[in-house]
Amino acid sequence: MYDFCINGGGMVGASLALGLAQQGYHIALVETTVPAPFESNSGPDLRVSAISEHSVDILRALGAWKHIEAMRVKPYTGLAVWEDEGSETVFSAESVNLPQLGYFVENRILQLGCYEALKGYDNVTWYTQSPVASFDFNAGDASTLTLADGTTVEAQWVVGADGARSAVRMAADIGTSGWQYEQQALGVTVKMHQPVEAVTWQRFYPSGPRAFLPMYDNFASLIWYDDANTVAELKGLSNEALKARILSAFPDRLMAGNNDFTIQGKAAFPLTRSHASAYVTPSVILAGDAAHTINPLAGQGVNLGFRDIESLLALTAGNTDISQLAFYRALKAKYEKPRQRDNALMMAGMDSFYLLFSNNSGPLKWIRNQLLTVADKVKPAKREVLKYALGLNQWKF
Repeated sequence: MYDFCINGGGMVGASLALGLAQQGYHIALVETTVPAPFESNSGPDLRVSAISEHSVDILRALGAWKHIEAMRVKPYTGLAVWEDEGSETVFSAESVNLPQLGYFVENRILQLGCYEALKGYDNVTWYTQSPVASFDFNAGDASTLTLADGTTVEAQWVVGADGARSAVRMAADIGTSGWQYEQQALGVTVKMHQPVEAVTWQRFYPSGPRAFLPMYDNFASLIWYDDANTVAELKGLSNEALKARILSAFPDRLMAGNNDFTIQGKAAFPLTRSHASAYVTPSVILAGDAAHTINPLAGQGVNLGFRDIESLLALTAGNTDISQLAFYRALKAKYEKPRQRDNALMMAGMDSFYLLFSNNSGPLKWIRNQLLTVADKVKPAKREVLKYALGLNQWKF
């Protein structure tokens, strides 16, 4: 019998498996969608995440970051947000005494880095051939997962790290609250014809923000938020027609220095907010998107997931007797309660930005431009906001 069976070997699930393996637990990891191996001459993936310095510290402590960094990452040193010209707020790494604010990394690269680090542990058993067909949760005793090929996996705890549509969460009958936003997002990967500056920016429009995310070499990701019909229309355009629309809709700084670009790929995705009513039951633990999804305005999604992992590993450190009722109570008090609170706070903050900027109200437009202008001038407050977003507290478990 395993100590933990983790359903979902994505960025969050794989990093949790790595941390628990380091602590000496016996782990089963179920993941049927294994990413393709890294090839240096392959083009960039469409799915990319902004990884904070704190998340990098976590991945470094787990031994995964060295593998991720050896593939490809893009550090960024500045972040600019604005609506009207003259109302810009700029955050810099220098203001918090860091060499960079974080990194833009393809999701697949993050996953592969964790997989590479996991190769050194023989207390992790992989199940990659068949997905879970059914769950039998048994509080205080072994829970059983039956795979589609008939294989059974027994574990004291089942961890749902299987994304927003978590099969573990639904099988455990854990409810969620939330909604789908009116806006959707179009992600467009481009190759710029000139070097890409290590600064990410986002300009707000009533229909939704438009953002620039620098990537490795001269690649970048453009994010266009808009209503569902507009996003569907944009996705259906040829690359040539889409480029023309981007040039007419994005801020002029996209083409600063006559920096032309070529579209490499595009994908649309809905924006949802979801929060589980519980992160822990007597036999189940939820982490990452299985427990919470957030508006991606500030790129906090996967970083919140890594903070979940940090909190869990702090509880499992020292080979805790995870079969005791005391461990369940500790999970409720020291994992579920603080993580629900912190995640809810971040969700509320992102929703406030969404509601404040997604409208054409003249008075509200004046207010938000004043807020951005003032925010840029009040240096101590701006520094504290940046530190909170970056998760600059000490990493330990």
